[in-house]
Amino acid sequence: MSGKYKSILVGARGLTGRLVLQKLLERDEFEKVVVLGRKSCQVHHPKLTEYITQFNDLDKYTFWPESDVLFCCIGTTMAKAGGKEGFRKVDYDIPVNLARYCALFNIEFYLMSSLGADPNSPNFYLKTKGETEKAVLEAGIPTVKIFRPAVLLGRRNELRPGEEAGRLFLKLIKPFLKGRLRRYTPINAAAVAEAMIVTFLSGDKSTQIIENDKILELSKTL
Repeated sequence: MSGKYKSILVGARGLTGRLVLQKLLERDEFEKVVVLGRKSCQVHHPKLTEYITQFNDLDKYTFWPESDVLFCCIGTTMAKAGGKEGFRKVDYDIPVNLARYCALFNIEFYLMSSLGADPNSPNFYLKTKGETEKAVLEAGIPTVKIFRPAVLLGRRNELRPGEEAGRLFLKLIKPFLKGRLRRYTPINAAAVAEAMIVTFLSGDKSTQIIENDKILELSKTL
């Protein structure tokens, strides 16, 4: 099978998004990859078309009707976004806006969320992630896959001191994460990227929330 699918990727400059982009460009099943971003991903490839956007002008793009799947890996931090309002504009507004187009054009929506996402959480980060999931699930898209990884491992292009400290701590206690605590096991971003790709290529059209353990299982099937 060669050149069968046309995909959209948002968040290609991030840790997981970079790896999803790499896999989309490597695999013959994908004939076209559209990247939407606020800055260039600095990647050049015959299959790749990139658009720089602030996500408030999505009506002008003509690729929507021909697209099969959208991979949304966008995310920021409170510090980088300048506070809660800026964080919500990235982690909630952008995915929810994209979901409307996926519903309109029957495009499968693959969202990278977070372990513990819950619209009722007292934690602002997890509450926002949960509200994003809820809005995407209610957007009317026939096929939605939500991935909830634990702390992501991998080399970032930017320094995030808080995340690095948490990542180091979890790596130290990883041998003790057993039983019900196993769900908190840190996961390589490459495994999340692999799981997103293999899930789409499986042809499963159901809507699912895929937790950390299941992501690890799926990544091993590639």
